[in-house]
Amino acid sequence: MGFKCGIVGLPNVGKSTLFNALTNSSKAQAENFPFCTIDPNIGIVPVPDKRLEKLVSISNSAKKIHTTISFVDIAGLVKGASKGEGLGNKFLSHIREVDAIIHMIRCFDSDDIQNVNPNVDPIRDLEIIETEMKLADLDSIEKRLDKKNKKNLDENLFKILEKAKQLINNDNDLNILYDEYDEKDLKQCALLSIKPKLYICNVDEKSIENGNGYTEKFIAKYGEKNTIIISAEIENQINQLGDQVEKENYMKMIDMKETGLNNLIKKGYNLLSLETFFTSGPEESRAWTIKKNCTAPKAAGEIHTDFEKGFIRAETVSYKDFIENKGWLKSRESGKMRLEGKDYIVNDGDILNFRFNT
Repeated sequence: MGFKCGIVGLPNVGKSTLFNALTNSSKAQAENFPFCTIDPNIGIVPVPDKRLEKLVSISNSAKKIHTTISFVDIAGLVKGASKGEGLGNKFLSHIREVDAIIHMIRCFDSDDIQNVNPNVDPIRDLEIIETEMKLADLDSIEKRLDKKNKKNLDENLFKILEKAKQLINNDNDLNILYDEYDEKDLKQCALLSIKPKLYICNVDEKSIENGNGYTEKFIAKYGEKNTIIISAEIENQINQLGDQVEKENYMKMIDMKETGLNNLIKKGYNLLSLETFFTSGPEESRAWTIKKNCTAPKAAGEIHTDFEKGFIRAETVSYKDFIENKGWLKSRESGKMRLEGKDYIVNDGDILNFRFNT
């Protein structure tokens, strides 16, 4: 399934520069003026996973297929966007399509790069964006609760929307809804404010390792768990280098331990409760993304709906056992391959081969 992240923020905070770095492209324009990005740019990026390399080697696979993450570079929002200010609420609608929101926050000073506000204040900037999302949600809720549309809502959805409206009007956190309602029901509401969020503090080169006063202030309020410190400009420079050795040497030179993409993927998987299983054989070795606590039939459905409908059993080997036994054959001979049924919960790294009826 992979996952889809929308990059949002005020104009000129570095969204398009980060997008270009993450997708290793120049697809997104990155210029020094507000609203440079008009239509959202979409980039699909393979998720690095060293385990896949080993599976290809052991199975002598002809093809290697990574699971993917999609990034959507959404135009800069401003105060009043929900009412049509700037480029208007057209861009808020793009956010509804993503699984998670990446809030890009400006945490650097620069005389060369315009700032839509008079000073750098990451907490204020985030509050502007979150307020616009709440106002857009309120507008959407009121339309759905209108007498003409209300008759199309089931009772549970009606209750959720009424509760959400009450929370917004009282300036409360909409994430309270997760304490009362099922995630599947909440997804039907398509509310922007309850989408999972990651915060990226965009800093200058000297602040990559330890951050700065702006990031300290931000983390003190929002915590480290879903916050990532990145220099979008440095990430872009790294991706423009010729090969992996050059990239690694440059990272060592500036004392950078991990790329922003790798850090972002780790936190994204954790935020969305995702994990990976593999299929591996002579034709291909492939990574697949699933939700944690996913059953074997649901995992099979990620490959093809027929696999889920006709599921019989899953031949299962843990990654560790598959590597130690150098593939399927010795895993079977050593008793490390198991036949698992419909109730089996897939573990991260499992190598699976599905038996099914068509």
